[in-house]
Amino acid sequence: MATLHPSPPAAARYHGDQAVAPGMLDFAVNVRHPQPPRWLTRRLAARLDDLARYPGAEDVRRAQGAAAGRHGRRGDEVLPLAGAAEAFALLPNLRPARAAVVAPSFTEPAAALAAAGVPVQHVVLAPPFGLDGARVPEDADLVVVGNPTNPTSVLHTREQLLALRRPGRILVVDEAFADAVPGEPESLAGEALPDVLVLRSLTKTWALAGLRVGYALGAPEVLARLTARRAHWPVGILQLTAIAACCEPPAVAEAAAGALRLAGLREAMVAGLAAAGADVVDGRAPFVLFRTPDTERLRNSLGRKGIAIRRCDTFVGLDERYLRAAVRPEWPLLADAIAGVLR
Repeated sequence: MATLHPSPPAAARYHGDQAVAPGMLDFAVNVRHPQPPRWLTRRLAARLDDLARYPGAEDVRRAQGAAAGRHGRRGDEVLPLAGAAEAFALLPNLRPARAAVVAPSFTEPAAALAAAGVPVQHVVLAPPFGLDGARVPEDADLVVVGNPTNPTSVLHTREQLLALRRPGRILVVDEAFADAVPGEPESLAGEALPDVLVLRSLTKTWALAGLRVGYALGAPEVLARLTARRAHWPVGILQLTAIAACCEPPAVAEAAAGALRLAGLREAMVAGLAAAGADVVDGRAPFVLFRTPDTERLRNSLGRKGIAIRRCDTFVGLDERYLRAAVRPEWPLLADAIAGVLR
């Protein structure tokens, strides 16, 4: 059964990169590769001589067209973003009277809304963190949910998400990790619905966290409201180039093949963590949420061994017993370290 909680304190601004010191084996951050692929860096490098000018309408149209083609949408239904996180900062422009954030989830939406003075309620899902029984307030005119959800990794069904729609409500679905699920079976990105706003990130799949790249998909009227107070030139030439490049068919096919490989790696990692003594939450995302006894001692021990992992007591709905680990091929080192501590 889901319960309601008020907006969280400043811990909401804690993110996994804060756990990583230089030289550590990084399981705390969910970026999938150590660097972008060469074909992408070449595309970006080819635009370096254009940095003396402001991003133009043609740059924007090219990015919109590629993302629209990738999802079967119209160009005016695509909003290029400086990372999907920029969309959360823009949510107050929708002027919601009351927002509901399904938790545990990425903390930025609630933090941005609360900072703008919007009343925020967390709808906290009980383990195993599915939407069954979620009691979203009927008067919430903005609802935010992740799919698959960070940090739980749970993938909700399309039917469950669509059941959250109500007259006068905007449903925001954070699909930052959707392209890591083979076939993207529960994605709403291709659905042209007037009250559904879908957010996509390119930073995780293509190792572009330092560039900040993403886009939103929604009705033109909703996108216009979202950007009503947005600064001029919010997305630069390199970001627009990255959106266009990563949404072209060869890149989409490469990401899809990578998602299949990642799913196999995740399955092996889950089995390894369970064998080491961790209680793993069932999910589909490129990270694993698990619980162990004496987690603080475990996390500190991992840190001394040079292994960074994401603490989860900063998420509404989780506590100090939970940890999150990115799916990485070095997972046996993590599993062995956990087994050693728990023994």
